[in-house]
Parts: sequence; structure tokens; C-alpha cells
Amino acid sequence: MALLLTEDYQLIEFPSVLLPKGVILGSVVNIDVCRDRETEKRQRNEFRELQEQILKDFGTNQPKPPVIRVGHTTQTWVVIQWEPLDVASAELKSLHLYRDGQRMMQQMPVTLDLANSIAAVKTTGLDVDHEYDFMVEMRTSAGTFFSNTVTAKTHSLDNLSGICVCFGDCESQDEINNLKETLDRIGATYADSLSFNVTHLVARYRSGTAFEDALKYNIPIVKPDWVLACEANGKLQPAIKYALE
Repeated sequence: MALLLTEDYQLIEFPSVLLPKGVILGSVVNIDVCRDRETEKRQRNEFRELQEQILKDFGTNQPKPPVIRVGHTTQTWVVIQWEPLDVASAELKSLHLYRDGQRMMQQMPVTLDLANSIAAVKTTGLDVDHEYDFMVEMRTSAGTFFSNTVTAKTHSLDNLSGICVCFGDCESQDEINNLKETLDRIGATYADSLSFNVTHLVARYRSGTAFEDALKYNIPIVKPDWVLACEANGKLQPAIKYALE
């Protein structure tokens, strides 16, 4: 720092790096300081625009409560589905499933991308022919939001419409076609690949990708006789009696 002495003998501390080269003790320098009104105006406008953008992004766009619906239903489990989650500019903290007003220890998607990709959860261990109310809680960095409440009723044992079969390795395509006809007669359905809706894998042999996936996802693997027994008895048969060993 340099000490400058004004004509009225006032001392001013001034950065020495801003002084002209060659200035020494006793040199006379002229310093001109003026107000830059154009720059002030530009900076005020930029700051105002930034405030308006922050208000638009964080003050007016709020996360929306989840919208859920009942998906596939069987005698002992229900699939709860939801529309794509909208958290605006907030961060998804967690999702929780409630059954009859009680929070369940149910594994839920942990990221927004995963939640919107799966968009469903299967809740198991329900009573046969029983009605339940479900709701989803969504916690975000902008607050907690609750979905609508939906009512689901599990099927009675003689309601076979919840059965959804995927086929593994069987004797022949003719056998599979005959089993599909049986499923049609009892009001059940079948799928080409494993999904949330599949309740059983029907197979004669412990081989193939579908068999490995069914083991991985804990889907009951039964012999073709199970389908025939369901039709013959007119109600859902225990999978364990027809398990493929």
C-alpha cells in the first residue's frame, strides 16, 4: 500500500500496484473516481432475473402427491401401481407403503428413476377374500406428500381370475397349448415372460431361463398337473403339492 497526501493534507491508503510506473516519494498523481451507472443498472437487472428464476424453479413448482391405483390381485397379494412421480426440482428422499393406516416394512424403490421405471410394488402375505386400503407416502426435500387411498380386495379361493401363468420347459408345444385352453376355461391368464403379474411358473423340467428367473424372484414353480387340479376342484390349489422337484 502507498500513502498519498491530498492538497488538504488528508492521508489516503492506495494500492501501490495501481500507481503508474516510476512514481517515487514526492511524485504528484491524479486519481479520477467516477460512478458507473450503466454497470449498476445491468447488475440490478441480472440480479432481478436471477431472483425471478429462483422463484419460478423453487417457489411455484412444488412436488405433486402420488397418484396410485390397484393392479393385479390374487388370493394373497396385490400390486399397487402409481403414475410417474413429479417431485419438481426437489429430491426424492423415500417412498413408503401404508396398509389400513399402518406403515408397512415394504421394500420400495430408492431413487426417482427406479420409482418411475418400476412404477409398482407387490405386497404379499394378505388374507384370502379380504379388503384392504392402501396409500403411498412420498418424502422429498420439499416436504412429505401422501397419495390417494385405494381399496383392494383379495380373491376368494374359487376366484381363479388372479392366476397368471408363465411356461417353462414342458413336454411339447401341444402340452402348453392344451394348458392354455384350460386356463382360458377357468378364467385365468398366461404371459410370455415373467413379470409382477405372474403367479406361477408351470414346467416339467428344472431348466431354462424362465426356471432360473422364477427361482431368483421366488415365484412358485409347479407341474402342469396343478393347472388341471385347479380346474377339476374349481378353486386355487396349494402350489406345494405340485411343486417341481
